[in-house]
Amino acid sequence: MKITRIETIPIRLPTRRVHQWASLTTPIGVYVIVKLKTDEGLVGLGEAPVLKDWGGDHMKYYGETPKTTVHIINDILAPALEGKDPSQIAALHTLMDQAIKGYPYCKAAIDMALYDVVGKGLKIPAYQLLGGCYRERVTIAHSIGLMEIDKAVEEALQVKDEGIKAIKLKGGQEPKRDVELVRRIRKAIGTEIQVAVDANQGYPAPKVAVQVIKAMEEYGIRYMEQPVEGIDAMAQVARRVATPIMADESAWTPQDVLEIVRKRAAEIISLYTTKPGGLFKAKKVAAVAEAGGLQCNVNGSVETGVGNAANLHLAASTAVASLPCVVPVSTPKGKGKKGIAGIYYQDDVIAEPFEYRDGDIVVSSKPGLGVELDEEKLEHYRVK
Repeated sequence: MKITRIETIPIRLPTRRVHQWASLTTPIGVYVIVKLKTDEGLVGLGEAPVLKDWGGDHMKYYGETPKTTVHIINDILAPALEGKDPSQIAALHTLMDQAIKGYPYCKAAIDMALYDVVGKGLKIPAYQLLGGCYRERVTIAHSIGLMEIDKAVEEALQVKDEGIKAIKLKGGQEPKRDVELVRRIRKAIGTEIQVAVDANQGYPAPKVAVQVIKAMEEYGIRYMEQPVEGIDAMAQVARRVATPIMADESAWTPQDVLEIVRKRAAEIISLYTTKPGGLFKAKKVAAVAEAGGLQCNVNGSVETGVGNAANLHLAASTAVASLPCVVPVSTPKGKGKKGIAGIYYQDDVIAEPFEYRDGDIVVSSKPGLGVELDEEKLEHYRVK
């Protein structure tokens, strides 16, 4: 089997409500779908959930946009891969890295499509190419973006009724508001549901972050995600609080995780398919985290059903990704479950919904990533 063409399709999905976090300046859901075509007629699917203001500490890694993604894939990566065997995934990553430095989201989209098309060719799910199925169901954490506290409490109560076992609250802009939010949420939903907070580097200094976290600790937060910018600053926080710290913006590559381990800057890593450059490299990040004694979850940028399928195969095949994962319950309009648990969009470009059961997503055992596109919806949501 040979790669004959890689096609890029920018799309825009309508959101259920605004999903805002501390550093976000553009709407979610304006992403790029990739179709990797082969001489055997099989097509692999991938996705780049790019955001221009999403990057590493102190501009270490750069934001990407749909336009840059289309350019990098169409003009640089696709020509480098055409004619190659899609099953040679490690070698193709080397080719991509030689063709252009950086742009992990572009490379991740192609990587997903490689696993999808190879899985389809072998008639096996992608997780079998990633080490096999460690867990058949992935517990999700419902993310509540920056909003009025009353609305956040209302949403938390609703998703609790829908079976959600974990909730992640966005913070990082107003410390007093964040503490009050956690207090109100915990009072409303009780003690059985796991609550975490994500500041997205929002607190201005380690001392501020420490004060906020200590004030929240009586309400039992599971972890504080990326309270400040920079591994050294985060290490200062981690040393002074009892609550586990999760690294997200600080943790893109295996080398980042090594530094986090050495400096004891976090106890948890937010694992992505995209930040390292795809599933192949995400497994390396997970391996380093596990060797360093760190826990993981699988997180992302609120992907469509294509990228989210890759998230699920990563979580299903990775033992250390044991914490509730912040991924959507990808659901086309009029299909699947009712309610809002794990729902961020009004619709999706995939044909069938993910199966949601009691706070978990059931991992598909269909070949490849296990999703098919609804071509009419893909065209409807295409950005012209």
